[in-house]
Amino acid sequence: MSKITAAITGVHGYLPETVVTNHDLAKIVDTTDEWILSRTGISERRIMKNGASSDMGTEAVKALLAKKGIDPLDIELVIVATVTPDHPFPSTANIICDKVGMTNAWGFDLIAACSGFIYALQTGSKFIEAGTHKKVLVVGVDKMSSIIDYEDRTTCVIFGDGAGVVLLEPNTENLGVMDAILRSDGSGRHYLIQPAGGSANPATLETVQNRDHFVKQEGKTVYKFAVTNMAEVSAEIMEKNNLKSEDINWLVPHQANLRIIDATAERCGIPKEKVMINIQKYGNTTAGTLPLCLWDWEKQLKKGDNLLLSAFGGGFTWGSVYLKWAYNS
Repeated sequence: MSKITAAITGVHGYLPETVVTNHDLAKIVDTTDEWILSRTGISERRIMKNGASSDMGTEAVKALLAKKGIDPLDIELVIVATVTPDHPFPSTANIICDKVGMTNAWGFDLIAACSGFIYALQTGSKFIEAGTHKKVLVVGVDKMSSIIDYEDRTTCVIFGDGAGVVLLEPNTENLGVMDAILRSDGSGRHYLIQPAGGSANPATLETVQNRDHFVKQEGKTVYKFAVTNMAEVSAEIMEKNNLKSEDINWLVPHQANLRIIDATAERCGIPKEKVMINIQKYGNTTAGTLPLCLWDWEKQLKKGDNLLLSAFGGGFTWGSVYLKWAYNS
């Protein structure tokens, strides 16, 4: 019997209509278009004015199921990677299932910040490989504008809102998720964190007045860790699978900072024309960046292409997934 792998058989995304440019932000905080662009590679980002993470995830899922001609009742499991759930509970996955009509599915949320999608992709693949599930949705969605302080120029220039989703199905052609290396280091929590709102620091009048419910980041430390670890884990998975740079058709890097993307590509010896980059349009949508890249490049992907997904996020969390693309668009 052929080995079962978990293959991505469809992808879709959703982006809010409102565009916020660097010039718009320069009217709010002390910054300029040139300053943001030179340090991050970002020109604009999308912001959801009304609605929640589940609304973006719902739109992406509905569009994917329509595109694939799949009945919502056929979906068995939904994993949502997010750090901006609608509520602490119930899970955003549960809410998306209800809004889409996926009443036969069970689901849960997974929190790994910007590495959330690759964590969720690897998790979802195991249900396919085990033979217990045949249709699994992995959603990466974040409404970062809900936890960003627009008076803090170190964070407000970076993040945007968006959602992406992939469908995982069984494959016996040796396509799909081939391998993954996932890592974490909890000591990094001090450098990139939402300090208040959890059980360690519940909401009070003081936490609100101190703006502790917004993302706090020590940029230089995070950048140093991200550049090193995202690049190294990508090189590590290539070495583990005997892949040379010419074997990689596409590097799919987390869209946090253009300099981090460039460093990862350089470490792996992958030329820029093989690197998916859309950070200039969307900014950092956290768990949404990787599926949004796959959606943007879907028509260029060919069956059998070797893809290297790589991410680094708060926690710290990081990792890389090697997968073989399973279909021609």
